[in-house]
Amino acid sequence: MEEARCELQDNDWYMTMEELDAFIAVLYIRGAIGAHNLDLDSLWSIKWGNPIIKATMSRNRFREIMKYLRFDHKSSRRQRLNEDKFAMISDICYEFIANAQACYIPGPYITIDEQLFPSKCRCRFTQFIRSKPDKYGQKFWMAVDKDANYIINAFPYLGKDDHKPNGERLGDWVVKKLMEPYINKGRNVTCDNFFTSLLLAEYLKSKNTSVVGTVNRVRREIP
Repeated sequence: MEEARCELQDNDWYMTMEELDAFIAVLYIRGAIGAHNLDLDSLWSIKWGNPIIKATMSRNRFREIMKYLRFDHKSSRRQRLNEDKFAMISDICYEFIANAQACYIPGPYITIDEQLFPSKCRCRFTQFIRSKPDKYGQKFWMAVDKDANYIINAFPYLGKDDHKPNGERLGDWVVKKLMEPYINKGRNVTCDNFFTSLLLAEYLKSKNTSVVGTVNRVRREIP
């Protein structure tokens, strides 16, 4: 609310918790009906709009909340960005992941891959991936329960990461980090050839975890 009051020069601007819940509900509904690529006006269209969305919140109020919604404090943002490129949303993102893990026990099969969330915003970690339908966006590494398509772990790709050990393949490190809460429990990991390697397979085997995936034939360990 501080952001809105400052920009609008209106100390009376207010958003209730019920409105925030309704805003988040609209986002969930938008994803559930596969409408994430539709413009907002279509969701509130008199003829084609979704009746649940229209009954939940007005389009103009949704736009207003989306415009001013922030997940950090602007006063300390500059300092935190020096240490964390993801600082503007990192707290809420990692809290979301923690809640997702607390609310669900995944089955025996976990899939790991990258996910590009389309966006052309000016951001230090916006990626361009020519092979994707939407070529610009923020890339996340994600672990998902195979049967439920439920996200059980994720983190953004921000470029060079000081936490990654020198000399370790990025794909190996990503899988280890995503699977950290779930190793030594007899689960299986499925991934593509960006992630698979002999070293990764040996590591997972030592942690009572199997791996299935395509293998790049140019890997040095492949005869």
